[in-house]
Amino acid sequence: MKTLAKNIIDGYRLTREDDLSIFEHADLEGLATGADLIRKAFCQNRVHLCTIINGRSGKCCEDCKFCAQSASSQTGCETYDMLDEETILRDCKEKEAAGVHSYSIVTAGRTVAGKDLDKLVGIFERLHRECHVRLCSSNGLLSFEAFARLKAAGVETYHENIETSRRYFPHICTTHTYEDKIEKISLARKAGLNVCSGGIIGMGETWEDRVDMAISLSELEISSIPINALRPIPGTPLGELPPLTEDEIIRTVAMFRYINPTAYIRMAAGRAYFADGGRRLFTSGANAAITGNMLTTVGNNIRKDIQMFHELGYDASP
Repeated sequence: MKTLAKNIIDGYRLTREDDLSIFEHADLEGLATGADLIRKAFCQNRVHLCTIINGRSGKCCEDCKFCAQSASSQTGCETYDMLDEETILRDCKEKEAAGVHSYSIVTAGRTVAGKDLDKLVGIFERLHRECHVRLCSSNGLLSFEAFARLKAAGVETYHENIETSRRYFPHICTTHTYEDKIEKISLARKAGLNVCSGGIIGMGETWEDRVDMAISLSELEISSIPINALRPIPGTPLGELPPLTEDEIIRTVAMFRYINPTAYIRMAAGRAYFADGGRRLFTSGANAAITGNMLTTVGNNIRKDIQMFHELGYDASP
């Protein structure tokens, strides 16, 4: 694995034509060490921290089987309409003061349109005027016009997970398609937005599905890849799945680094599986994180995360 890591550092890039089965059975310590060498070569010790706020919660018409906010699940999650501008502005300033680099407004639902879109755009315009963090947005399957309005309001990055492999996607959602995701990624880019896209592991997919997702993201040239380890939520169709082990998550993260050597590999949901905040992840290829309380799971404390990254030798400065 160290030899492969060196070849990647020297310019080789893995594709679908390569034998990617090696990642499933390679010695984990060697795999992780090689991934960290690649991370250091291309990304140095810079870490990127993003935090999110759930701007509109619950009552989602989509049937994503992992999500507590789907109306088809019975989770009793909190539901509310779009948060008001002052609440979001106050939260953004608090998170900026704590040391995050990016701030994202996430909304439940298939899309945002009409009065809610007007409100969202107005909020981003104010955040852009009064805050100094990079602005991101995650609002479902938007129109090109909506993407363009977000860009004009100061949003830099749009988040649109592909979630899993093309093959496995119909097993986790039937109300929209993998192709819908790819189309929206293209439209967001056409509007001038950067794209953050990744997915979830531990949903019953095969190892080959995980590799396929990593390759697909490489082919899409995604520069920020969030990896979520499923936290099964009672009341969702995936609520009874067994949790992933630390080693399974480490193996997946390291594999993503070999296939996407220059990207931010961003740890999102699932760090709670690690007693220490997931330190091993950040010596195994990961170099970014979503931090703070996030959606329906308990996130990591921002200040503790920054302390952890300092102890690991990362640069977490603004």
